[in-house]
Amino acid sequence: MIKTDTLIIGGGPAGAACAWRLQQQRADFLLLEKATFPRFKPCAGWITPAVLRDVDLEPGTYPGGLTRFHSFELWLKDLHFTLPVKQYAIRRIEFDNWLLSRVKERVVQHGVERIERAEGGFVVDGEYHCRQLVGAGGTYCPVRRAFKGEDRPGESGTLIAALEEEFEYPQADPRCHLWFLQNGLPGYAWYVPKVNSVVNVGIGASAGALKDRGMNLKHHWQLLVEHLEKSGLVRGHEYKTTGHTYHLRARSTGVAMAGVYLVGDALGLATLDMGEGIGPAIRSGINTANAILDKADYRLTGVLRYSFPSLLGIRK
Repeated sequence: MIKTDTLIIGGGPAGAACAWRLQQQRADFLLLEKATFPRFKPCAGWITPAVLRDVDLEPGTYPGGLTRFHSFELWLKDLHFTLPVKQYAIRRIEFDNWLLSRVKERVVQHGVERIERAEGGFVVDGEYHCRQLVGAGGTYCPVRRAFKGEDRPGESGTLIAALEEEFEYPQADPRCHLWFLQNGLPGYAWYVPKVNSVVNVGIGASAGALKDRGMNLKHHWQLLVEHLEKSGLVRGHEYKTTGHTYHLRARSTGVAMAGVYLVGDALGLATLDMGEGIGPAIRSGINTANAILDKADYRLTGVLRYSFPSLLGIRK
């Protein structure tokens, strides 16, 4: 039996940030991740200056591709405006790998199947024993399933369904485009250019609202594709979309249970207005590590509910 003080399940941004903070203080931990990194992850890849500060990253020192945006092109139904911003975009295949590489000596490739309470803590798959358990395994995190059943993070109505693709497109427009509430969609669509002529195109909407309105996300995807073709943003591309789900932050979110901590998408922390997930995931991971180190309560201090204030420069 391998014993450690803290066992982190999941090596995405939340788990990697938690591990990095624990490592800074020379705490005893292991991180279990089932995938081989670098691995592809569907995501618009939008990050804020606050994310860079949280992970102690200067843009000029990042070894991957980092796109900087000075403005966003926003459409709210038929209203169009250009919003001055200072924001960034990354490719998750690079960014997640960089985050995890900082704690690689404490990472074990292992897909978790069974978690049980045991004397002095928890046992995972009969191989690992820990005193504290951090669930960072995403929307369907095995830690959440083990201790809170199959219920969804947060409240009903927070589930977001998304379709997207990230692909090379040499003629990519360098501007980021966002379309809100188009054609009655209870969500928004995006076009996010990245380095090396890569672009991420996607659409996300409230799963509950789609069902209530008798709408089909694939139909709205097709409307987006037609708009991209007509506007000249993307022409002649044969799409191969990836579908996934995540949760927006609920009004009340239980964050910890007797030695068990949930972070990132396992807790359902994406912002309510734009579904920003990377920033809340990283901040929740750091907060969890601090709670473990200080033997204090785990709180969501600094984990933002909304993204627009930071876009408008109200929060930095």
